[in-house]
Amino acid sequence: MEYEFEIEKIIKQINKQNAKIVCLQLSDGLKPKAKTLQEEIEKNTRAQVILWAGTCFGACDIPVELKNMNADLLVQFGHSEWK
Repeated sequence: MEYEFEIEKIIKQINKQNAKIVCLQLSDGLKPKAKTLQEEIEKNTRAQVILWAGTCFGACDIPVELKNMNADLLVQFGHSEWK
């Protein structure tokens, strides 16, 4: 199964916000795509991308440690569309 990561939207938002540190949070089933997403974002922005390796139970599961990372932006990926 292929997923639409909307990478162009993410890159546009990172550049718009001039984000320097971006945290990617993926559900376990999507973690194999993390390195590819990281490389694509870093290639097209000035941001450093941090990969959140902890568990992710949905959009409400924001890592507490995010405050310590000084991330400018959190990008969460899940299996289901969230409206």
